[in-house]
Amino acid sequence: MSAAAYRTPDERFESLPGYGFAPHYLDQDGLRMHYLDEGDGPAVLLLHGEPTWSYLYRKIIPELTSSARAIAPDYFGFGRSDKPLRLEDYSYDFHFGSIARLADELDLRDATVVVQDWGGPVGLRLAVERPERVARLVILNTGIGAGRAPSEEWLRFREFVRRVGTDLVPGQLVRITCVNELPDEVVEAYNAPFPTPESKAGVLAFPELVPTELEHPSAPKMLEVRAALEQWDRPTLVLFSDSDPVFTTVAAEHMASRIPGAGPAEIVAGAGHFLQEEKGEEIGERIARFLTGR
Repeated sequence: MSAAAYRTPDERFESLPGYGFAPHYLDQDGLRMHYLDEGDGPAVLLLHGEPTWSYLYRKIIPELTSSARAIAPDYFGFGRSDKPLRLEDYSYDFHFGSIARLADELDLRDATVVVQDWGGPVGLRLAVERPERVARLVILNTGIGAGRAPSEEWLRFREFVRRVGTDLVPGQLVRITCVNELPDEVVEAYNAPFPTPESKAGVLAFPELVPTELEHPSAPKMLEVRAALEQWDRPTLVLFSDSDPVFTTVAAEHMASRIPGAGPAEIVAGAGHFLQEEKGEEIGERIARFLTGR
């Protein structure tokens, strides 16, 4: 791990719409990890994907905090967390290890882990490798596997990221996946962590960590996690949106059928890939009911 990292100035996070949460930090080997920690009760760990950060969960958290403790970290390279400068500093093991360490340092027990996009490979691995910490899963628009791309649309996305490089505008990526219009101030909030070229290494690295070939370094572990999920019999809610070209309703059905603890896949209408952004309150309310067995 390179010691060099970028830390986004705090003023970039002032007065973001809908994001009035207090920051919390943990040090991991000289890197500062940021997380939100709201409410009391059973822990709900909310894991984001690419190129988002904990801002993605701002509508869901208030739906949970009357009866649960909502914890939403920013991966290294994202949000208010420190951002190593080199693409080679990022790996599947690095991201998983940092979240597993967060779970250990907060001593999470019987947590519900909510995953979406890259949260899937990270959080599903946490469930199967640290079962003493995870009691339930909520799976939103994600997948895990190796040897092929998630979809042709995803391959176009990876090529786009390679082409634009540090000119990438994360908020615009979120906007174009939405079914509904995203206000400019929300687009800018997704851009807030990434004001300089060097702040974007994590955003550029994530697409390269998807094991589209079996020879990819991430492939063996992702296939191991995928196989372990076929033995996961704890309560699992599979909840996908209806308008995601990457993780479709068919992918939702496949995910639910693979996990013994899951019921039939549920579909949220009127949302694209980042369903937390477009249907956050509805999803938060559904997760709250899931926590009570309803």
